[in-house]
Amino acid sequence: MSAPAINVTEKGGALRAAAEGRFDALPIYKPDIECAPREQIEAVQLAKLKDTVAYAYERVPYYRAKMDEMGVAPADIQTLADVRKLPFTDKAVLRDTFPFGLFAVPLDEIRELHSSSGTTGKPVVVGYTDDDMDMWSECIARLVQMAGVVSGDRAQMAFGYGMFTGGFGLHYGLQRLGCAMIPAGSGNTERHIQMIEDYGTTVLVATPSYAMHICEVGEKMGYNWEASPLRVGLFGGEPCPPGLKAEIEHRMHIVCTDNYGLTEVMGPGVSGECLAERFQQHIAEDHFLWEVIDPVTGEPVGEGEMGELVLTPLGKQGIPVLRYRTHDLTAVHTEPCACGRTLARMDKVRSRSDDMLIIRGTNVFPSQIEDVLTGIDEVTPHYHIIVRTNRGMDELIVETELRPEAFSDSMASMEALRGKIAEKLKSTLLVAPTVRLVEPGGIERAIGKAKHVDDQRAK
Repeated sequence: MSAPAINVTEKGGALRAAAEGRFDALPIYKPDIECAPREQIEAVQLAKLKDTVAYAYERVPYYRAKMDEMGVAPADIQTLADVRKLPFTDKAVLRDTFPFGLFAVPLDEIRELHSSSGTTGKPVVVGYTDDDMDMWSECIARLVQMAGVVSGDRAQMAFGYGMFTGGFGLHYGLQRLGCAMIPAGSGNTERHIQMIEDYGTTVLVATPSYAMHICEVGEKMGYNWEASPLRVGLFGGEPCPPGLKAEIEHRMHIVCTDNYGLTEVMGPGVSGECLAERFQQHIAEDHFLWEVIDPVTGEPVGEGEMGELVLTPLGKQGIPVLRYRTHDLTAVHTEPCACGRTLARMDKVRSRSDDMLIIRGTNVFPSQIEDVLTGIDEVTPHYHIIVRTNRGMDELIVETELRPEAFSDSMASMEALRGKIAEKLKSTLLVAPTVRLVEPGGIERAIGKAKHVDDQRAK
């Protein structure tokens, strides 16, 4: 007797399908490439890589000069490994050529411009042709289907719609799939909750920290998340630690996935999370050639080993980018996935080579602190890290927010909890931090990308 059918459009349906291993019930947007044999995927990559290198050499003076300097011609690219003959690109290159120095087409062929915030200098500006927009929306359609989103869903956008790529990227991809968009924008949380109820919103697009805030505000309003029409959360803009995701899924009764992307190579949609491997994301390999390198030497690491992710967009017309160094640390795996996809999977990025904090000679990553706090029942996923100089020495301060049931008027119990947290952090970090316990709701909720680290040391 066959198992009863699972309707993934019902609340909880996608998570039930995943829990039962019924991945055939979940949609795949483009199975002819997402489930293709590795040989076919690599053949597509090689053909596109050759075209991309020739295109960049012909149309972008920066790359032509750089390749000539290195003694490399487009004809030298005959295998995927030959990508290592090409120059690296980093954010400094895009800023030095601001605004249009890396563009490969006239501006009248550009349909949309986006940029980074530019908070630490000139912004990174990228442009999209019609074909680029088509590729972008397809990549998004793929990753939202991994979460169980289908045509006819109603998607509420809680990202802002400025120069940031996140809001528009998800908007276009969801519309391509056939979803109705509700462009609510960021802020006004109570209005978001009312719109979910009034419009029958089934999909919420937000940063995970803001989704958690929406959840908390709704609970204070007495809103019944279990009975709400919402069933999918699509997260981006910041890392989504496993503990935070699990808490949102439990309290809002929805399935949550996140995606990876960056403005310099496209925006969101480079990779997305399926429901078979919740700690990894499938790379859109027919559109992005990946490498993982030692961040110090620039040499490749073995498959499955941790290193810095390097991406070469394949077929991008507006602004082709060769070997972009993301500074994001990950490992990539190519064995087939239980979901049915054969596209390589990258471990979710938890750390960057350039966000490492050196505290009294010891390397500390914010993700290490996050992992420790996630394993402590008494605290919420909200935290803040402060690094400062105190009497000539580096001081690491970790502010962590208590859950209401853990908060006590007893100074002794609070001091015991603070000591327990400090000891757990010290054993992982090998640095003794100062721990501050913050009352429930005491750490500010971010509407956009959450800022967890405040390094106050003189630069």
